[in-house]
Amino acid sequence: MAAPDPTRARFPHAEPNGGMYESFYLRAVHPEQPLGVWIRYTVEKRPGDRATGSLWFTLFDAERAGPRASKVTLPGPEAGDRDWIRIGESRFGPGEVSGEAGDCAWELRFEHSDGPLFHLPRAWMYGVPLPRTKLLSPAPAARFSGRLRVGDEEMPVEGWRGMIGHNWGAQHAERWIWLHGVGFEGAPEATWLDAAIGRIKVGPLTTPWIANGALSLDGRRHPLGGPGRARRTAVRETPERCDFVLPGREVSVHGTVSAERREVVGWVYADPDDSEHHVSNCSIADMRLIVSRSGREPLTLEVAAGAAYELGTREGDHGVPPQPFRGA
Repeated sequence: MAAPDPTRARFPHAEPNGGMYESFYLRAVHPEQPLGVWIRYTVEKRPGDRATGSLWFTLFDAERAGPRASKVTLPGPEAGDRDWIRIGESRFGPGEVSGEAGDCAWELRFEHSDGPLFHLPRAWMYGVPLPRTKLLSPAPAARFSGRLRVGDEEMPVEGWRGMIGHNWGAQHAERWIWLHGVGFEGAPEATWLDAAIGRIKVGPLTTPWIANGALSLDGRRHPLGGPGRARRTAVRETPERCDFVLPGREVSVHGTVSAERREVVGWVYADPDDSEHHVSNCSIADMRLIVSRSGREPLTLEVAAGAAYELGTREGDHGVPPQPFRGA
């Protein structure tokens, strides 16, 4: 089976009586300051209902009291040849993304040279029911330019680093972690980490942590995780910090990602069956990786405020207050 089109929207083809969600999203961080943005275009379709679209915007700025978040929901999301997704007048497509959510707005352009990253290890896994969440990154490393508006403040964007992501499915993982890092100090630009780690509910059972993703070292990708390496995958997580081990065939990554509590935003995500996950996210987190390579000295990669860390859980008692909006 050929790899799926990484930017084709799935929601226009959803079964009328089925439920699903789908997101196109980006994160971008300032090259020198602890300043970043997380933008998400989300479709939510409950069984028997028409799809709605939501625009999520969060500005992370270590100089402010905390993240600035906004969300708006509109009927009738669309997808076409020019745009991957349109929600109202907001657009997300090849090389550009523009939109507005409340008093926050964005006009961004992006470019990238890395090809898409398919997190699932086999192409056929994107076409079968399990896992119920499908994840890939059309651009695991990208550069952004343009502008942001937050309230009355205009903010230029030039040379910001980040990524473009895409996921969809019938249900979120029972528990998940998403990790992304770019701009590692002293490393070539084509060095990045993009990994998802999840526990999946199968009937009454929940799997161990299973990681899927890759570490790029100067443009050479090293796949990480997979079901066969679940026993060697290790995670110790809180909303502010995650210590992890992600094994691969050629490399193994021991890492830490961390943020101050005040830099973490909380949301409530809804599944199509009306259950909920509580999500914490920081897109200006610090990351430190120790990369073990066969026959070579370990490599240490570090970046301050250049990483993303997201944790999704069923329980909501982790102490990060959720924003006053809910959605897929």
